[in-house]
Amino acid sequence: MNRMLGQRLAIATPKPGTTRTAILGVCSIERPPTQIAFVDTPGLLTPRSALHEVLVEQAQLGLAEADVIVFLTESPSDTRGDKPNLEVRDADRPALAMLEGLKTPVILAVSKVDRLKNKQLLLPFLEAYQALRPFVAVVPVSAQRGVNLDALTKEIRAHLPEGLLYDDPEFLTDRPTRFFVAELIREAVLRHVQKEVPYGAAVIIDRMEEGPMTRIHATIVVEKDGHKGIVIGKSGERLKTIGTEARQAIEQFLECRVHLELWVKVIDGWTADPTKARRLATEGQS
Repeated sequence: MNRMLGQRLAIATPKPGTTRTAILGVCSIERPPTQIAFVDTPGLLTPRSALHEVLVEQAQLGLAEADVIVFLTESPSDTRGDKPNLEVRDADRPALAMLEGLKTPVILAVSKVDRLKNKQLLLPFLEAYQALRPFVAVVPVSAQRGVNLDALTKEIRAHLPEGLLYDDPEFLTDRPTRFFVAELIREAVLRHVQKEVPYGAAVIIDRMEEGPMTRIHATIVVEKDGHKGIVIGKSGERLKTIGTEARQAIEQFLECRVHLELWVKVIDGWTADPTKARRLATEGQS
């Protein structure tokens, strides 16, 4: 979505569950006049906690009013000499099952095709997915390299109703700035902590004063005392690194100088509490 919008709205890390709430991003195309409202949803995973249930709920909300669904999976890889797996990914099966019964057209987009040297292997991989359900189109892409994104846009547009959705041609998203600031801080946290810590981390924006120098006070929430120490690090070094990386990303997003102060707080077992999980997973909305 970021590549197609030309704007970094959704954070991205290698860790599953990075996206926690549906994010709207509107792509405006001049010729012919077109607006594509992308809704980037959390992955459709099998719920194992209250937090997982919130993620699935957010994903299903994103699907509810869609005119077309892009089902995104990763290409098999042979770049390291490994034998590529040409079967349907186990992690994709629950998501595909959730699409059963929907009358909405579904496009299969296979990302990271640049990792597959032997392109002939892509055909049996695609056939495995098409055997499970019909797709209105199949498009191999590489977001990082910009491969086939125009073809994907064309297929999406073919299934959209005519007319513009928003009067303002510059309209990009309905999310407040605070939401994206919180996400950029959380992205920095995810990049610098390992194991189970990322899944119990959330960010609350306590105060944000915009201006030539935007001042932000934020709290990183974790669910165990031991996780707090991991996030802070020895003599506060890891928290300092997280803060520096987050500040730089926020400055690039806001296009102004930023003063960022971070605290770390423990909310014991918040991912298992439905009310807390819903509030903290979607904190940027409030």
